Amino acid sequence: MIDFKQYSDTAVELVMLYTPKVLLALLTLFVGLWMIKVVIKTADKGMEKAEMDVSLRRFLVSLSRMLLKAVLIISVAGMVGIETTSFVAILGAAGLAIGLALQGSLANFAGGVLILIFKPFTVGDFIEGQGHSGTVHSIQVFNTVLKTADNKTIIIPNGQLSSGSIVNFSAEATRRVDMLFGIGYGDDIPRAKAVLTRLMAEESRILPEPAPQLVLKELGDSSVNFEMRVWANKGDYWGIYFEMLEKVKLTFDREGISIPFPQRDVHVYQEKN
Repeated sequence: MIDFKQYSDTAVELVMLYTPKVLLALLTLFVGLWMIKVVIKTADKGMEKAEMDVSLRRFLVSLSRMLLKAVLIISVAGMVGIETTSFVAILGAAGLAIGLALQGSLANFAGGVLILIFKPFTVGDFIEGQGHSGTVHSIQVFNTVLKTADNKTIIIPNGQLSSGSIVNFSAEATRRVDMLFGIGYGDDIPRAKAVLTRLMAEESRILPEPAPQLVLKELGDSSVNFEMRVWANKGDYWGIYFEMLEKVKLTFDREGISIPFPQRDVHVYQEKN
């Protein structure tokens, strides 16, 4: 015969034992969810004020929300009496396995976070990195997209980009334009120098400060080489560079100053019989 009284007594004991724990766990769950919502909202506003990239901000908010909820659920399960040690161990092992499998992607993500936080370059800058150069089109969480002058798209993983050297040609408002001009050894050096000085003075885009420089840099194999060093706004760099090359060539032709090409003197000796 079934002893209903024994089962009912056991049920009452279980209810009396677990009801407070369940109620406390439910209260903790609701309060915890509310606190997570407040914390995430506050963190999101803080990252927005810091002008963090939108895609990175959303990713971090989503990741933080998931982690906090996982911690909350494990805590609530422990309050009810569920053994969570094995569950935590399984999650840890799964996390390690996933981390090893996705270590390349995680490295790119970490590199993207570093780029977006420390901002070695921004969208619109002209940079050189990992053997490529171009204008930054977009900075994504895992990759940076460059556009070349001939409209090619280059995608560079952020892990490699952040761990290597980066040359940012747009970081400063001004740049120095260096140009090398050679004249023949038989040409008049003071005259050539006067011509180059005049051309620098006539170029309105060249900045007066720092002062332009014209130096005799070297005595080359076939030419006497002058180096012109002038400062310009970064937007005028290539305009000055290309136009000055043309102006110097045309002016040297009019002034009778030669621009020698590489040449070699060959001496032939005839043996006497």
